Amino acid sequence: MAKNVFGEDLQVCSADPMTGFFRTGRCETCGEDIGMHTVCAEMTAEFLAFSQKAGNDLSTPVAHWRFPGLQPGDRWCLCLQRWVQAWHAGKAPRLILKATHISAIEHIPMEVLLQYALDAEDYVPDPPLED
Repeated sequence: MAKNVFGEDLQVCSADPMTGFFRTGRCETCGEDIGMHTVCAEMTAEFLAFSQKAGNDLSTPVAHWRFPGLQPGDRWCLCLQRWVQAWHAGKAPRLILKATHISAIEHIPMEVLLQYALDAEDYVPDPPLED
């Protein structure tokens, strides 16, 4: 099983709507996943508007891709680079790290992931992060 950023088994990001490159609910990836759909995020109206302006309308359903269109509060496996772009623009949505693929830490510092985490209350780094 794929691992999350904590090195644990990757949890489901969302089954309703069904997400992930493979539409398994998990932010799993492979070499064919050019967009690296590895970051589990909780959608906000602000991020959805940002993504639409950036050329990726995540709000409108697209039946032939089995894509229902997203609403604020939905969880979705985002393309890693779109999340990074939103982070730099101050529009990044919050993350579910237990459902975010371990490869995300190769592109986003763990300190940043933790800053945006909805589920890191139990996380104790080894070694602990310095203040």
